[in-house]
Amino acid sequence: MTEGPPRRRVAVTGLGVKAPAGTDLEAYWKAVRDGTPTAGPIRRFDPEILPEQFRFACEVPEFDLGPYFDFKEARHADRAAHLGVAAALDAVADAGDLGAVDPARCGVYAGCGVGGLMSMEEQNQILHNRGASRVSPYLVPMMMANATPATIGMKLGWSGPNLCVATACAAGTHGVGEAYMLVRYGLADVMVGGGTEACMTPLAMSSFGRMGALSPRVNDPEHASRPFDPDRDGFVMGEGAGFLVLEEWDHAVARGARIYGEVLGYARNTDAYHITAPVPGGAGAAACMQMALADAGIEPSDVAHVNAHGTSTPLNDASEAQALVKVFGERAVPVTSGKGVTGHLVAGAGAIEAVATFLSLRDGVVAPTANHDRDDPELAIDVVSGAAREVAPGPVVSNSFGFGGHNASIVLGPAPA
Repeated sequence: MTEGPPRRRVAVTGLGVKAPAGTDLEAYWKAVRDGTPTAGPIRRFDPEILPEQFRFACEVPEFDLGPYFDFKEARHADRAAHLGVAAALDAVADAGDLGAVDPARCGVYAGCGVGGLMSMEEQNQILHNRGASRVSPYLVPMMMANATPATIGMKLGWSGPNLCVATACAAGTHGVGEAYMLVRYGLADVMVGGGTEACMTPLAMSSFGRMGALSPRVNDPEHASRPFDPDRDGFVMGEGAGFLVLEEWDHAVARGARIYGEVLGYARNTDAYHITAPVPGGAGAAACMQMALADAGIEPSDVAHVNAHGTSTPLNDASEAQALVKVFGERAVPVTSGKGVTGHLVAGAGAIEAVATFLSLRDGVVAPTANHDRDDPELAIDVVSGAAREVAPGPVVSNSFGFGGHNASIVLGPAPA
């Protein structure tokens, strides 16, 4: 049997986030750690076009694009790229001086489920109201899902692997995991991995609302996203981006980098069952977690906590809980979901949750699941709620599951003591 390439250790040395809970690491982490919800009335556009029950969401606070784009660049890029490029450049700045790296061995792997939907909708209105001659000649690059990694690569001058994955709500975790694989097997030395999304638009909100995915709690938006709570009735739309710098371990140590932790294992599969519904019983998600644990070389009993997908939808939360019980046993491991704070960022979700996981490992606490007021008797899992819970350092499983049946699980470990 032919052996594969040697496996290298992969450090995480930089984190960047643009999220509804904050546009810098500590503001974001404080809101997540404190369980502070961010949902409120939509301000990005006039929501009067929408049915009243869908006029709220989790928006990223305004931030200065100046450090990331010049005025012309910003006009010719979609909000998804604004958020993604800014988060990625923050992560690289957080990583510090990378030293003498070969640009051809540095790259980007980004998740983006939809692409420039905001730009597409705006330009479609221009087409119908003002004619084809007024449509922006920049619309094609503005609407491309791969615009974010392409722009990050150009800004950094990195000519190595530059890729985009579009696996809906699993794409952010896929972006981190696939970047990890490239470093792990020696195909790159430094990668920026993560995800971005900005599909908080009239058309997207209408379509998610029509399919019954959104919570209708317009009179109480702060408490609408309720992961694993028995009163959950749909997710709250969010927007945002998260990116991590992943580099070969010895390179990080040699340059004296501050290391948040490491990626220990990763797996991805698909339910092959339904375009929007998970396979009954969570079999696909369970298999994905089991493969990730095997890849990391650890047992379920080694896991300190799980950062769950936990969208606040009745079916998906139940399916994930069943998968967790299959893998870990009933109430055997602390479980948290950040979506009670941030809403659901689609492709950005798994990426900002990976960022939160490393900050959780840094501080030795598991953040509470906001708005989880009581346990669902049908879900035999230990949901952290109310306040952050102190835990001993150990590996964490972070999950993301997307429409199309896409599953992604990544095992993240703490920095050496």
